[in-house]
Amino acid sequence: MIRTARPADLDAIAALHARARATYYKGRIPDEAYGGAAELARTREGWSRAVARSAEDGRVFCSEQDGRLTGVAAFRTADGETTLTQLHVDPDHWRRGTGAALHAACLDAWRRAGIPRVRLEVYEHNLRARAFYARQGWLPEPGSAPSGSHRVLWLSVAPPSGE
Repeated sequence: MIRTARPADLDAIAALHARARATYYKGRIPDEAYGGAAELARTREGWSRAVARSAEDGRVFCSEQDGRLTGVAAFRTADGETTLTQLHVDPDHWRRGTGAALHAACLDAWRRAGIPRVRLEVYEHNLRARAFYARQGWLPEPGSAPSGSHRVLWLSVAPPSGE
């Protein structure tokens, strides 16, 4: 089930985010940059701000199965640009359609809001995520190179059918 995140979800969201990040950062950056109590608190605070946003400024969606959070996605619109800021699936739930369902919920929200194009940054070494986004239709800016350790991708959002 996909639903809008609530403040009561923050601990579960932060823990899931930490588990997911550990899968692609481990061995590439220092552990304290993505793990530990201080980073978990910082992560929770960031998610707290995202969950508190107005619907016009963005959304946070959760995937839930049997009362357990299995994935989370967030996007934000600022200065006329919409960015998919986060999409994480609990590693125990990879390859089960959770990411695709979260992405579809975001895509539906973007279509309903009339958002024509969305941006994201994906960690260069996260090959699993890069393949996922490619399957969803995300493309690099023509002629662009990776920006530091991340790639910038764009998705053109088609209007709802019948328009």
